[in-house]
Amino acid sequence: MARLWGTLITSTTYGTWLRGDARGWVERGEIKPPEPTLEAADRAQLKFPPFRFAETELTPVRDAISLAIQARRDTKVLAITVQTWHVHVVIGESLASIPAVVKCLKDAARWHLRLDRPIWTTGYDKRYCFDERSLLARIAYVERHNH
Repeated sequence: MARLWGTLITSTTYGTWLRGDARGWVERGEIKPPEPTLEAADRAQLKFPPFRFAETELTPVRDAISLAIQARRDTKVLAITVQTWHVHVVIGESLASIPAVVKCLKDAARWHLRLDRPIWTTGYDKRYCFDERSLLARIAYVERHNH
């Protein structure tokens, strides 16, 4: 098996990227085209309004997530960005499972904000980096979001 150099994790906030979205969407690893009827149906099922991080919270939430992953999961954060409707985190090699890291990052943001409502979508996306080139490309992609 090839060495795992790192992983890019992406999670979106509640209600901001629904099935059928005009930007495309993913189901079981397959990219799907826009389906406005499906998106409208999913939007109608939301129990809360879509959640977006306030601009003033982007840096504090980023810091809370980064600190939690490093301290609680003993996992190095190589790059991180928190945007109003999503987060990207690149982690290095880790003994922690990806689901455990994702739970940690979602819990850290929720704990920091202390909101009594959903702030995250249920799932997340992960992209493994099996060589230095792919790892550096994903780090650069995440860092571009911070400018």
